[in-house]
Amino acid sequence: MKEAMLSHKIILIKRRTRLEELAVRYNTVQQAQFYIERLGADFGDYIAEDERYRKAVAHAAAELSVMGRVQIVEREHVPNFIFGKQDVVVVIGQDGLVANTLKYLREQPLIGVNPDPMRWDGVLLPFAVNDLKLIVPDVLNQRRQIKEVTLAKVELNDGQLLYGVNDLFVGQKTHVSARYSLMQNNRIEQQSSSGIIVSTGLGSTGWFKSVLTGAAGIVSSATNQQITLAPNMLDRNDFACHSPYLYFSVREPFASKITGAELVFGQIDEASPLRITSQMPENGVIFSDGMESDFLSFNSGVEATISPAESKGQLII
Repeated sequence: MKEAMLSHKIILIKRRTRLEELAVRYNTVQQAQFYIERLGADFGDYIAEDERYRKAVAHAAAELSVMGRVQIVEREHVPNFIFGKQDVVVVIGQDGLVANTLKYLREQPLIGVNPDPMRWDGVLLPFAVNDLKLIVPDVLNQRRQIKEVTLAKVELNDGQLLYGVNDLFVGQKTHVSARYSLMQNNRIEQQSSSGIIVSTGLGSTGWFKSVLTGAAGIVSSATNQQITLAPNMLDRNDFACHSPYLYFSVREPFASKITGAELVFGQIDEASPLRITSQMPENGVIFSDGMESDFLSFNSGVEATISPAESKGQLII
C-alpha cells in the first residue's frame, strides 16, 4: 500500500510572502526594513508572517513526501505548469491562491491548507498542515467528499481560452470607456461602459455583491426609496458555488445616440451564452480573478463567448 501511495504525484503550490516581495522590490531585506520602518509601520509583522509561512511549507512538504512524489510550484509558474490527470494538488496560502490555481486544473482534486489560521480566515482553506497525513490518503483512495465548483469560461474566435473561478472582467486596460457589442438570446446592443463583470457562484459574495450593493445604493439615494436586493441573488443556496450558471453585470453603461443601456444584467447558462464583440482598437482585455497580468487581448473584431465551463473545479472538503 505504501509503495502504491508513493507512486502518486503531489503538487504543492506556494507563493512569495510579503517579505519576499519587498526583498525583490528593494533588493535586500535590510533595505526593505529601512523603508517600511521609515513610514512608521511594524516590520516585525512581515518577518513573523514570513517565518510562519516558511515553516508551514517545509512541514507540508515533509508530510507529503511520505505519501507521494512532491513537486513544489511557485504561484507565478502555475499558468504554464502542466498538471497530470492523476495529480493531487495541495495549495498552501490565502484564498486567492486557491482560486488562481483552481482555474488551471481540469478536475484534479485540490486541497486548501491554511498556513496561518490566526492571520487568515481561509474560507477556501479548510485544513491545517497537520491534517494532510489524514486527508491525502483519503483523497488518493477516493474516500473524501468533494465540493464541485462551476467555473466561467471565455473562448475567443481565434481559439484562445481563459477560465475564471470567481469572476471575469471584460473591458479596457485603462480607465477609459470600453466599446463593444453585446448579444444574448437574440438581443444585441452596442454599448459603451466601464466594462463587464461575469461572476460565478463562488465569487458571488465578492465583486458581484459589491456591484449590486452599489447599484441599489445609488437608486435608493436618487429616488429616496429604500431598494432591497432580491434575496435569491445573494443567497448562497440559490447562487452557490455549484450553480450551473453565471451572472453578468455591465458597469456604468452610457446611453447615447449609438449606444444603449438596456442589456446590462442577466444570467448566463449553457443554453444562453453571452457574446461580446470588441470595438476597441487597443488596450481591450479579458482577465479573471483579479489577475491583470494574465489576460487575453480583446481588440477590434475579436469575439468572446462566455459560458459555464464544461468541467468543474474539485475542492476537497
